[in-house]
Amino acid sequence: MNTQYNLFDRGLIQLQQAIRSCVPGSHRAQRPSPADAAVTPDLSPAERRRSANLMRVNHCGEVCAQALYQGQAATARLGEVRAAMEEAAAEEVDHLVWCEARLKQLNSRPSLLNPLWYALSYGLGAAAGLAGDRWSLGFVAETERQVCRHLEGHLKRLPESDLPSRAVVTQMIEDEKRHGETATAAGGTPLPTPIRLTMSAMSHLMKSTTYHL
Repeated sequence: MNTQYNLFDRGLIQLQQAIRSCVPGSHRAQRPSPADAAVTPDLSPAERRRSANLMRVNHCGEVCAQALYQGQAATARLGEVRAAMEEAAAEEVDHLVWCEARLKQLNSRPSLLNPLWYALSYGLGAAAGLAGDRWSLGFVAETERQVCRHLEGHLKRLPESDLPSRAVVTQMIEDEKRHGETATAAGGTPLPTPIRLTMSAMSHLMKSTTYHL
């Protein structure tokens, strides 16, 4: 049976999603973390710090992904597109939990700026949804393309001996590629260059701030 929610109910649901995305320990992964099967490394203090900083950025990226998908789902016109956005957000929860767990293992914490980046990303996602479902799907495809490029860069920067972090990032790349391909196959429209460049600039700002904070 389909449940119909009024505007107030939907607002409460979105607020709950925002809180759960920004508060550590609020989500549970559906899949075991790839880090669980990796050998625990003996990292130097410098290597541990570098891994923690990079995984903090990756965790913030997953917080942003939750916000983007929730924003798009809130404004999607077609029910099947809304369902696809909500399903993608659920799959991204695994990444969120994996990064959070790895940060804890590295004796570190998520970014203090996560609530700010969630709010900004939610606004972007909602705007993409209002622009139309084909543009919204194109936004997903471009986002995932940029995320994959960012994760591949992190894979090169992570210490070679940090096998747990590398396993998590490798699986994230595989999942993000699939999400992007699915959005393109569903009819996503390629975004204009100015929008792609703006998205890249915002991503760079997020990475440079959350690396330390």
